[in-house]
Parts: sequence; structure tokens; C-alpha cells
Amino acid sequence: MFSISPASNGPIIFFIIFTLFLLSMMGFFGYIIYSAHAATFDVNDSGLRIHNTIYGKFIPKENMDLNDIRVVNLKTQTDLQPQWRTNGVGLPGYNAGWFNLKDKERALLFVTDRENVVYIPTNLGYSILLSTKEPDKMLNSLKALR
Repeated sequence: MFSISPASNGPIIFFIIFTLFLLSMMGFFGYIIYSAHAATFDVNDSGLRIHNTIYGKFIPKENMDLNDIRVVNLKTQTDLQPQWRTNGVGLPGYNAGWFNLKDKERALLFVTDRENVVYIPTNLGYSILLSTKEPDKMLNSLKALR
């Protein structure tokens, strides 16, 4: 009877790296799910800040077209519907990140409710679409920045 020659450390190292990769992916997707519930939008005198998401950012009021901000229904306003995801998350009931819209416009989306979306055009080469529980109140807060 003969036994196999001892294997190198390659399979063990591969298993450890693969396990770490899977754990990190689970953490990443857990954070994505968390941000679908925890994202917040802060309107203050200097602009709009998006919190608690990997795509969070600050948009100064000088970069927003405050005259064209409006509440839209993406189910009926088809030109603003997301068409292609370029860098983002597209889960049922949650779109976050960078998308191209049907009208070919580039947009940063945080959309959970397609019927109550605040549309914010900017002079930065993209627009922002946000779902919020109180879209009219947010719209008034943004327009007050004028």
C-alpha cells in the first residue's frame, strides 16, 4: 500500500481566500440591503447630502437646477425611467447608483417607490432621483434654497 504525496499549501490557501471573498461579498450585500432601509436625504442651506449608502454624496445648491425640481411618477413618466444600470444596485423594489434613463440622461438614483420620486436636475451632467416618504415636503425644502 502506498499513500499519496503530501499536497502543497495551494489548496488550503485557495480555500481560505475563497472563504474570505464569500464573507466579504455577504457583508457587501448586507450593507446594500441595509442602505435600502437606512438612506437619508438632508436638505440644508448649502445643498443636499445623501447619507447611509455607498453612493452617498453632497450636491451644493449652486449645482442644482432649483427651478426644474419636481415630483414625478416613474410609472407614468416613461422618459425618466431607468433603462441601463452603469454602476449601481438593481434589486426588485430598490434602485441605487448610476443609471442611464430612457431619455439618455445620466442619473443617480435612490428609488424604492416609483410613484413618489423627487427629480433634481443638476449642472453636473446628471440628475438625481430620490424616493422619500414626503416628496412634497422635500420638494418645498429644495425650492426654498432659491
